[in-house]
Amino acid sequence: MPLTWTDSRELGELLFERYDTLDPLTVRFTDMHKWVMDLEGFEAPAAGSSEKILEAIQMAWYEEWKDEYGK
Repeated sequence: MPLTWTDSRELGELLFERYDTLDPLTVRFTDMHKWVMDLEGFEAPAAGSSEKILEAIQMAWYEEWKDEYGK
């Protein structure tokens, strides 16, 4: 089943797997948008995202990062 913009938890986990040492709170939304679009299994139009969606993905990624690095 393909991933879409509504799969924020899964997208955050995949971004953490790919960029595990990068603090997600330092990532620009424009970069994160591109990285999500490049994830294997992601199949949604670029225009389907919004600031609210990107924030949800960022927070899911941050939770993974925080659990790993305890920050």
